[in-house]
Amino acid sequence: MRWLVLLFVLLSAPLRAEPLAREALAALISAPYALGEPLNDRGVWSLLNSGGGEAGYVFETGPLAPLPGFSGQPINILVLLDLDGAFIDTRLLGHNEPIFVSGLGEAPLRQFLSQYRGHSINQPLVVGNPYGAGSGSDLVYLDGVTKATASIRIAHESILAAALAVARERMQGVTAGPPPRPDPGYAETLDWDALIAKGLVRHLRVGNAEVQAAFAGTKWADDDPEAAGDPEGTYLDLYAVDIGPPAIARAVLSPDTLAEIEGLAALALDDELLLLIEAGRHGLVSDAFVRNTAPDLLGAMQDGLPLALRDADMLAGLSGDIPEDLQNATRMILRLDRRLGFDPSRDWQLVVQAPRRHGMFQPETGTRDFTLAMGLPDRFFRFPERAAPPAPPWLDALHNRSTDLMLLAAGLAGLFLLLWRQGWLATRRRFTVIRLAILAVTIGFVGFWGQGQLSIVTPLAVIRSAVQGGGLAVLLYDPFSLLVWVAAILGFLLWGRGLFCGWLCPYGAMQEFAHHLGRRLGLREWQPPRAVGRALLWSGPVALVLLVATAFLAPQHAETVAEIEPFKTAITTHFARPWPYVLWAGGWVAVSLVWFKGYCRTLCPLGALMRLGGLLRLRRWIPRRAECGSPCQLCRVRCRYDAIAPKGQIRYSECFQCLDCVTIHDDPAQCVPLRLQARGRRLAA
Repeated sequence: MRWLVLLFVLLSAPLRAEPLAREALAALISAPYALGEPLNDRGVWSLLNSGGGEAGYVFETGPLAPLPGFSGQPINILVLLDLDGAFIDTRLLGHNEPIFVSGLGEAPLRQFLSQYRGHSINQPLVVGNPYGAGSGSDLVYLDGVTKATASIRIAHESILAAALAVARERMQGVTAGPPPRPDPGYAETLDWDALIAKGLVRHLRVGNAEVQAAFAGTKWADDDPEAAGDPEGTYLDLYAVDIGPPAIARAVLSPDTLAEIEGLAALALDDELLLLIEAGRHGLVSDAFVRNTAPDLLGAMQDGLPLALRDADMLAGLSGDIPEDLQNATRMILRLDRRLGFDPSRDWQLVVQAPRRHGMFQPETGTRDFTLAMGLPDRFFRFPERAAPPAPPWLDALHNRSTDLMLLAAGLAGLFLLLWRQGWLATRRRFTVIRLAILAVTIGFVGFWGQGQLSIVTPLAVIRSAVQGGGLAVLLYDPFSLLVWVAAILGFLLWGRGLFCGWLCPYGAMQEFAHHLGRRLGLREWQPPRAVGRALLWSGPVALVLLVATAFLAPQHAETVAEIEPFKTAITTHFARPWPYVLWAGGWVAVSLVWFKGYCRTLCPLGALMRLGGLLRLRRWIPRRAECGSPCQLCRVRCRYDAIAPKGQIRYSECFQCLDCVTIHDDPAQCVPLRLQARGRRLAA
């Protein structure tokens, strides 16, 4: 008998898929995402966003969860998971399921996989009737495929098992391996009574009255006549035994079943087996259950994340000393894969669903959960040496960009020093050349290379997270942009908006170069009438209010509305986007040939937010004289930002810190009051 079991398991064991090579995998990732670096040797990669920051994880189900399909081979699916455990995409890579090869075709399977987008691994995802998603039920139903129930459920289990393995290791720091394994050399004399007394068998009894109380006040309250008619009766009488350790398995299983278990354990080294005995009327599974798949009324949790349960497809014979009433009870053996993060030596929970259906046509399903605490003592297991927990993703990001960060920090320190001594800088003969050189570095290094283009999306996300009680750790995943933000905020307090808008915004620098090109080409410079220009200043605050309202009232459209910023198109994707986006971003650069930085001065929502710097700055850093504005108007006429009032005051909320007025103020050859003073001295002499 044993050799037949070994032969069956050997023939039905899935072939472990090799992960795709980097080039093949990268070709499957669509914008705005990109493939990052490998995170382990089992095909898990980091997923990067358009700014180069970590956005999630990329992996295949075949190497991580090689669950055998109907063909005996795994269904390999590409999964993109974000940092919060939500599915970004699921895509079929390979399979040998007969129903989809020569029957229905692959289209229904691909359509099924598209349903995962937007759902989370923390949700109770089940394959079944969508009409069950009535109020009072926390289940999220995925439409299955008629005539392919087994294959669809196996694909579903593969996705969840692989995703949960990644979630445990990457999101919670619980490494997926090496797991503890039962110690075959540990011997302990046990029988049923000893197992009960030592807590090695866990028992959960739920009476009819308890189930009634759980559904009280819902539409399902009267949908179980048996529970209502016999409140003292038993609904669930469940015994659960972890039979992975041989000492426990010998105490509860018949010799034939024990031989089958030993044969399976010899090949499936990472499977932990669980024996369930149910003497009530619950029955453990529904009529729609398909053997060798996940039980539809049972679940398991550890560390706050679901575990992947799977039917072992075995008939469980019990040892003779188990009570007779349990010998005739419903029995089931389940498998849990230790490679997917399950640790049987730590506390975990078995979850039993009590379902009820309301209505005759398209009935609505409601469920209530009852939980049984599980876990075995360490003495039954061997513990391999565990590797140190992985470093948090933000620390990896910091390490990976250490050189860029040092160069950026040095450059920012130098820029701060120059702007602190702005009088010295503005009087240099080559000031324009120095400024354009710094702006070129801003475009090339800060923008295209470092992806440090700041966006209004970030402060909106921070505000929304703070209001909703979320964390801000996501900012650490892009340390380069975070350092630019720190510099911008510090400059915001010292000089207002000028530091970022005038020196550190790559898109703004592109517009300034475009304007210089327009002068070289002899194009006539254009300025809107003063009244129109002042009115256009309100377009930025209006865009900002629109974005804020969308982020809080219609967050599903926030990303679309944020396209009012051309930064993603111009800097992040280097204009490699559909033509409407390229036309919007490139059009504003082209406008700057004749209208100096028109976008920055009007429509930019981030610039509108930065205008607050005019109120919050700590000092008046631009020097003024009594004659500025009356009678001298030279600085105001020369200011291309229209940031100087007719009476000579600086409008700091509109000043981009170009230092042109400082150059005039300190130049005896340009400043009218200085020239008049010099002339007076010459006449007096």
